[in-house]
Amino acid sequence: MSYSGEEKKQEAMSGIAHRLARPNILELHPYRCARDDYSSGILLDANENALGPTSLPTNSLEPYDNHNVLERYPDPYQIALKEKYAQYRGHGLKPENIFVGVGSDEAIDLLMRIFCRPGQDNILTTPPTYGMYKVCAKVNDVQVINCPLTPDFDLRINEMLDAATAETKLMFVCSPGNPTSKAIPLEDVEKLASSSRYDGIIVVDEAYVDFSPKGSAVSLVSKHPNIVVLQTLSKAFGLAGIRCGFAIGAPDVIQLMNNVKAPYNVNSLTSEVAINAMANIATLEKNVATLLEQREVVANALSRLEFVTTVYPSDANFILFRVDKNAKEIYKRMADGGVVTRYRGTEMHCDECIRVTVGTAEENKTFLERLAQTYNELA
Repeated sequence: MSYSGEEKKQEAMSGIAHRLARPNILELHPYRCARDDYSSGILLDANENALGPTSLPTNSLEPYDNHNVLERYPDPYQIALKEKYAQYRGHGLKPENIFVGVGSDEAIDLLMRIFCRPGQDNILTTPPTYGMYKVCAKVNDVQVINCPLTPDFDLRINEMLDAATAETKLMFVCSPGNPTSKAIPLEDVEKLASSSRYDGIIVVDEAYVDFSPKGSAVSLVSKHPNIVVLQTLSKAFGLAGIRCGFAIGAPDVIQLMNNVKAPYNVNSLTSEVAINAMANIATLEKNVATLLEQREVVANALSRLEFVTTVYPSDANFILFRVDKNAKEIYKRMADGGVVTRYRGTEMHCDECIRVTVGTAEENKTFLERLAQTYNELA
């Protein structure tokens, strides 16, 4: 028996889930990831590393080798990985400064669950920014205070501090920003962390930090225990498929995150690939250098197109640019034709903007050709 869309909607609104679920969950608009829209073609929409992974699982089939002891649960605290990651990031980090989770998204959710009382506390975000902050807040029945970036995508520090209340437990600073691609100066982060006008936690989301020359807020953690830094292996390391992320902060914050997380949140295979990556930093650095070269190629080419009115400076592995018209139509026609970018025109300060991931040289060449072709077809 099949159901129409309207019948499914009526069933959802009359079923047990609708009757018993929390109201904030029923009102939730879920985060829409890139693969919800397109899953094939030249994929320049999710800010993955098109050059490939930094490491792979150890070959365990020839000969058969169960070195991961997969019949056993993994280390619940990922000590070996934390030691390697602390050594790589430096700044005197120790394993007790690091939480390992399923991407950065698990850490975002845990921080809200730990520090925000449902229906009472709030977080502060700076749109345009990463959409999961809002989604996690809604799931946890936490209000969101928005303090928009300037049109040049800088923090408005005084306005942020003015907007914060006694119930503002977390301030999210995305650096480099998504979709802005702009890194926030560490001095600005430190101004927030050291202000007497705010006594909550500054969460610095650094998914793209390895593409930025402006440094990491990890350098501030030992000085400011109210800073928590989020990082991931999904971007520069080219390991989006293993879903491994980190929170770096004061030991008492990290201990609470370990207390609240699921018992074995990171599986043994993910852990092995992540540890292998820490031994393959030369590949990471080579791939980052290649992507930075290609980023400049794409940015320069975009700036030469008459219909591209703005190419925003990038500290990430993607570029945000504005066209003079038809951005959404351009995005859709290109995606349907096999070159997938991401339309960002509905976000604050991003009217007529498209975000494109820096891909391989061949992918970038195809993107630029299709962009010009599609604009002319729609003109």
